[in-house]
Amino acid sequence: MGNRAIATPSLAAARLYVCTDSRADRGDFADFVDAAYSGGVDIIQLRDKTIEAAEELELLTVLRDAAERHGKLWAVNDRADIARLSGSPVLHLGQKDLPLPAARSLLTDDVVLGLSSHAPEQVDAALAAAARGETDYFCVGPLWATPTKPGRAGVGLDLVRYADSTGTSVPWFAIGGIDHRNVAQVVEAGARRVVVVRAVTEASDPADAARRLLAELPDA
Repeated sequence: MGNRAIATPSLAAARLYVCTDSRADRGDFADFVDAAYSGGVDIIQLRDKTIEAAEELELLTVLRDAAERHGKLWAVNDRADIARLSGSPVLHLGQKDLPLPAARSLLTDDVVLGLSSHAPEQVDAALAAAARGETDYFCVGPLWATPTKPGRAGVGLDLVRYADSTGTSVPWFAIGGIDHRNVAQVVEAGARRVVVVRAVTEASDPADAARRLLAELPDA
């Protein structure tokens, strides 16, 4: 049985997804990812545009080891080649990255693919891609402007409401500026899963921050 068959049920149950950089300024990448998983984070994605491929592969080995210890998923951002080389079970793509069929052609069939969406028509396209077996989950956002996406305005909660209105069984996550202050609003708008960055990466206690966020989320 391939990893996709194993990962898909885990993805369906996932509620909290964290994106982190290499934490070079703190030098605690290994400790951070271990703490985040300990707090209940389901998926951690390494997203750092400032590092070279060799360093990314080294950090992904650390991330993989932590994920396997905790029985969790881990993800690569944008780079299908890095995902293939690292053996990542999850690859996340943006709208301007490789088209899904092209990315899929570079990967083994067991890799779970995710796609960002920023508007209702992109949600519709993600659902159509899922129906074709090209993608396995999608994200909607950014709900609020965030430093991780400079220059991109927040789309607001209406996109969450739109995704919820489709009634899809395809897993989807709300993303963008979500933290402990506003996660209840995101849930009220219809999200059952969220992606966060600073709410966990900048917390003095990442495990506790993750637990408090999970307490606000309904079962997936």
